[in-house]
This record gives sequence, C-alpha cells and structure tokens, in this order.
Amino acid sequence: MLDVPLWLWVAFAVTVVVSLAVDLLAHREAHVIGFKEAAAWSGVWVGLALVFGAVVFLVLGVTPGVEYTTAWLLEKSLSVDNLFVFALIFAYFRVPRAYQHRVLFFGVMGALVFRGIFLTAGVAVVSRFTAVLFAFAAVLFYSTYKILEEEEDSFDPGKSIAVRLLRKVMPVRDEYAGMKFFVKEAGKRVATPLLAVVAAIEAADLIFAVDSVPAVLAVSDDAFIVYTSNAFAILGLRALYFLLAGMLDRFHYLSKGLALILSFIGVKLALQASHKLFTPSIPEIPSPVSLAVIVTVLGVSVALSIRRPINPAPASPDQNGVPSRSADDPPSADETRRPGDPPQDS
Repeated sequence: MLDVPLWLWVAFAVTVVVSLAVDLLAHREAHVIGFKEAAAWSGVWVGLALVFGAVVFLVLGVTPGVEYTTAWLLEKSLSVDNLFVFALIFAYFRVPRAYQHRVLFFGVMGALVFRGIFLTAGVAVVSRFTAVLFAFAAVLFYSTYKILEEEEDSFDPGKSIAVRLLRKVMPVRDEYAGMKFFVKEAGKRVATPLLAVVAAIEAADLIFAVDSVPAVLAVSDDAFIVYTSNAFAILGLRALYFLLAGMLDRFHYLSKGLALILSFIGVKLALQASHKLFTPSIPEIPSPVSLAVIVTVLGVSVALSIRRPINPAPASPDQNGVPSRSADDPPSADETRRPGDPPQDS
C-alpha cells in the first residue's frame, strides 16, 4: 500500500467538496445547459483531474501517477455506458431539460458515496483473498459478452427496485413541481417525479459499479488511487452527458471498444491472480501498457465512428401521422401514467 501523506487526502477531500459547492451554486437556477457551457465545464473537470494527477506524480512517484491516470481514463471511458442509461431514464420519465442537471448532481453525490463503499470493500477483499481476482475477471468477461451481444440496454427505469421502494414508502405525484423533490398535498408530504428519477439514476449506478469496481481494481489495489481516480471521473459525468447529449448514437463503435477494454482488463486480472497465487514466472501487464491500450482502443473507436457514420432512421410518426414528441418536453396534462410505473399496454 502507498504511504499517502495525510495532507494529500485532505487536499483531495477539500477539492471534491469545493467543486461540488461551486457546481451547485453555478446551477442553482433551472436552465437548459447548452453545448458551450457543457464544453467549458468538461474542460474544468478534466483539467482538475489532470492537475491532481500531476500532484500524484510529484508526491507519490511515477508508478502511482501512471496508475491514477490509467484508472481515471478507464472509469471515464466506462462512464459512457452510464450516459446511455441516463438518456433512457430521462426519456422514460420525460424529464424537462432544465431539471436534468439537478438530477445528475444528486446522482453524482450518491455515486461518490456508493463507489467509496464498494471500492473500500473491494480493496479489503483483494488484499486478503487474491483468488477473488478470478471472479472479478469472470465478471468483466461476462460484461464483454453482454456488450457484444447488445444486451446492455435491458435496464428498465420503471422496474427499478429503488423506484418501486420509493413508491411503497410514499406516494409520487403525476406532475413535476419545478426542481422540488417534495411537495405537500392535502397536508401530506408527497414525492415529485424528480425524486423517482434520482432513485432510478442511483440504481443504475449500482448496476454499473459491478463492472467498474473490478476494472479499476485491476489497475491498482491501493485505496487512494482507486477512489480518487473514480471520484474525479464521476465529477465530470454531468458535463460529459450534456456535452454528448444528442450525439451518443454517433459513436456506434465505442461499445465495441469498451468490450475490448473490459476483456483486456479481465485478462490483466487473471494474470495478476496467477502471478500471485501460482508462480512469479507468469507475467503481469504493466500499468503503462494498460494505459496505452486504453488510449489506443478509445481513439480508434471514436475515429472509426466518425469515419463510418450510421445513417439514422427517420423518426416514425404515430398512428395519427404526428412525429414522436421529444423526450425532453414536459409531460402534457392529459397523460395519466404515473412516473415510475411501467408503460401501459396498448
């Protein structure tokens, strides 16, 4: 384990808290985040992560610095899958664009807490039971299979356990109430659909942690490296979503690239476990090689997506000949389905 000075942990914690506070203050009013604003914020989050990485290089050394950079880039690339699910959830609940940042802000806060718990548990388990790395590798290989078989889109926001539990705890009203999570109706506290959306976002992150945690533990088993890299990747998730909103389908080769990365990390985990359990003669994959592979695969995937675009199918009109309404529009008054319920059969 790395000998991390206390001041570096404190600096990390202060940076995260201040960043969240500034972000919340900057977006305290409901508004639609455009491409320029999302690009500016993305630059801020990426720059912040790289500056912290430079500090890791200077304070802890080259190897921890490379591991931090590799883990951050890996988590950043895997988070693209999260963006597709966010788009699915927003469309399902018909979340107005002006409210989406607030939802993602609280989703990120929850993700920081849950990832911290999972990563801490993962580091503890790996340090005591090296054989669990084989299980982690199997998880990544299975995730690769699901992506290649295009089974990754099976997440149903309406059937999310978190959403169903919320509806059992308290009633959820039909209409949004600005950016409020709760309102009072007939003297009773009632949840708004916005709270159901946050619950669905948190449930989705728990699902993605199944892939993310084993993958980052293949890069490093040090708690400081794995958590700081994950935290800085998660902090930039909101801006990345708004930056790529509407363009996600254009990167059609990216899912194949992520499958290749996951399978590579699975092999890396299996080699690590074999090296520690069986014989040191079994080689391990160095972190610089992992970083080079991730960068190369992501670059090739994006380049191929741009050079070989898929012609989008025209929007299909409904039975009355009217094109489908945008998922970003607020629900109309005559819609009776309660947010969080599964779609009704026609």
